[in-house]
Amino acid sequence: MSLKMVGRRWYIDLPTDALVALARESIRAARRLAKAPRRQRRGQTLRPGPDTPLWNELARAVECHLKRRGEKVRLARILGITRQRLHLLIVAKTAYPDAERALLLLVWLQARRRGRDLA
Repeated sequence: MSLKMVGRRWYIDLPTDALVALARESIRAARRLAKAPRRQRRGQTLRPGPDTPLWNELARAVECHLKRRGEKVRLARILGITRQRLHLLIVAKTAYPDAERALLLLVWLQARRRGRDLA
């Protein structure tokens, strides 16, 4: 890896052959680990899993903020759901929230990152 200056801008010159080889190996590994492809049906609800990377990332980010005692209970009250349902959404990752609660979860996460509390 080296830096090149073109005009007024600096560019990183990456060894593309090595990157292409790594990308191909990554694709091969993902194919080996992947289950049989699931048939997508129209109108069916998505299930949490490898096909839902945005939800997985949001759940992981929220879970990082739920370490202190009582945090899950407070979040469940804000969302208007039970603690058990919150566990299914965030920890077990076997369920999805509805759109309104997902947006509220995003707002809660932004507030927590800024050091504020919605309650």
